[in-house]
Amino acid sequence: MLGLLRTEGPATATTLAARLDLNTGATSYHLRQLAQHGFIEEDTERGNARDRWWRAAHDSTRTDVRTREDGGEDVEAYLMTVAQLYGDRLRAAVAEMAFLPEPWRAVGTLSDWEVRLTPARADALVQELVRLIESAEESEDPDAAPFAINLNAFVRPGQAWGEE
Repeated sequence: MLGLLRTEGPATATTLAARLDLNTGATSYHLRQLAQHGFIEEDTERGNARDRWWRAAHDSTRTDVRTREDGGEDVEAYLMTVAQLYGDRLRAAVAEMAFLPEPWRAVGTLSDWEVRLTPARADALVQELVRLIESAEESEDPDAAPFAINLNAFVRPGQAWGEE
């Protein structure tokens, strides 16, 4: 829902329910949860009390995994959902690559690197990448298109940690 509000603009619970093949009660519940956690907000310029419109509160969602300790299972469930959605979106992008206009076929990357870093250096690297992405100027050029950037940075799973 958040992704749709961000990419397609404000919507009501009814329009989102139809778009996602959900019932309006479930959609309304999830919209209220998203609003409670600051991801979306009511679009007071549209609709009325019976016809509530919602919009994304931010242009991007950044999850600080440091909040995981405070959020417990709720944050872990959220992160698992985000990982699944990123995977789904990546699979869809790969499936559509052959159908892109020629100049867009060579743009992007599905690369990964593994480097040994201290926690402080890893955090500094993530913050530096975020600053670089946020500094990208959006273009009004007719050849411009929405360009998705996922930054996933984490300790490689399966590490054996010594006693602390």
